[in-house]
Amino acid sequence: MELALDRTHLRAVPSQPEAAPSEDTPDAELLARVADHDRLAFELLYRRYVRSVFGLALRRLGDRGRAEDAVQEAFAAVWRSAGTYRPERGAPSGWLYAIVRNAIVDRFRSSGAPVAEVPELPAPEPGPPERAESAYVAWRVHRALEELQPREREVIELAYWSGMSQSEVAEYLHLPLGTVKTRTRSGLARLASVLEGELR
Repeated sequence: MELALDRTHLRAVPSQPEAAPSEDTPDAELLARVADHDRLAFELLYRRYVRSVFGLALRRLGDRGRAEDAVQEAFAAVWRSAGTYRPERGAPSGWLYAIVRNAIVDRFRSSGAPVAEVPELPAPEPGPPERAESAYVAWRVHRALEELQPREREVIELAYWSGMSQSEVAEYLHLPLGTVKTRTRSGLARLASVLEGELR
């Protein structure tokens, strides 16, 4: 599947840096360059993720046209917001997926679909005790995730945010399924150990 990149939002940007990014350039570096309006870095990031992002949007939305719109909106947001990515808060793929998820939610809303049909939307507003407990749990989990290796944190964050199966995570990250399973097992074991240690 070849989904054309809409370059409308790439107009009137500074000239390219001297050294062009390569296929081996890490995602985090590409995002840093995109934040400086590096079009070559943006197009490389686009080619790297567009197939898996489109597949995810199509599965969630069930309509090719709306999925294509969601992909274009997501990558336009990546171009605008790349400077907000912080490596210490998670893997680039997790940050990018969060943007994709927002674009999918927007497509649902623009089509008039009930919000309840959108995957992973929050439940009805909880009361103060539930909010306090949820915030505390989220804080503990966030702290524990920071103790994981980046590769372990990446697969767990994607599964948590997206509800992806391990096969879908493998496809999204372009990794063998066995590698995803190994990283998930080791990451969950380490996460459990960290959380258990906080209770002692």
